[in-house]
Amino acid sequence: MKVLPFTILVPADRSVVSEEIELPYFYPYLHRHEEWQLTWVEQGEGTLIAGNNMHVFSSGDIFLVGANLPHLFKSNPDYFSTESGKSVKAHSIYFNTKNTLSGLFDLPELKAANSFLDNYKHGFKIPANQCTKIAAQIKQIHHSAGMVLLSNFLSLMNMIQSIDNDVEVLCPEVYSASLTENEGMRLSRIINFIMKNYHNKIDLEDISNTAYMNPHAFCRYFKKHTGHTFVSFLNEVRVNDACKKLLSEGNPESIANVAYKVGFNSVNNFNRVFKSVKGKTPSQYMDAYNKVSNIN
Repeated sequence: MKVLPFTILVPADRSVVSEEIELPYFYPYLHRHEEWQLTWVEQGEGTLIAGNNMHVFSSGDIFLVGANLPHLFKSNPDYFSTESGKSVKAHSIYFNTKNTLSGLFDLPELKAANSFLDNYKHGFKIPANQCTKIAAQIKQIHHSAGMVLLSNFLSLMNMIQSIDNDVEVLCPEVYSASLTENEGMRLSRIINFIMKNYHNKIDLEDISNTAYMNPHAFCRYFKKHTGHTFVSFLNEVRVNDACKKLLSEGNPESIANVAYKVGFNSVNNFNRVFKSVKGKTPSQYMDAYNKVSNIN
């Protein structure tokens, strides 16, 4: 593990590690570890950076993160304000098919599970219609031990491998996670800077200085390691935040207010970028969401 290596502490009496957290915000640095990670976000909103891709997350979402995939559950900026009163709550399962559980995964009965994990080596988002039962199984594992724990874990693996093939993968199969430690730390600084400041104007020179690079070198570096140009990445982050604000149940804001709050300098520019990212204008996006909500 080279990108901000994160060591999962494995107790002597467990080969499957479970963790429950309740904190002001998620761990704020890009990192990776040898274990697969299944995380149920019981409470919290933000953006999951996974390899060279991004996914909005909200309360109730579950993600399976591939072994050694650089990732970051980045909480929304308001979680970092001491006055917000917000907090995150999550439950995670960690398992290593190549180390502590290698003997189990070598059994012929787990051939299908191995094959499934190989096919989705970077992980995926659990479909919404499967989240309730998988969240319940995650809690079962957390409160079990010994052979019961292994039995519950095998049941969880059976649930995961039976999921339909039509899933939202975390990043493309061709993505390579072979970053050096220095590259990982640099990329972590860049992404953290963007996630903290995307609602303000960010000049190319500002972000280049964060990486200790000139603008030309920075653009090549960022494109190589994320698959995005800096501008396209920044626009996606802003649009993802805009989606949450536009659909807020408590007090939805106007399109104009949202546009300026997430960092756009004009409503016209916001509408154009939003449509290029989501395939719909902000108004169409809200209408489609409301229609589905009314049907449900």
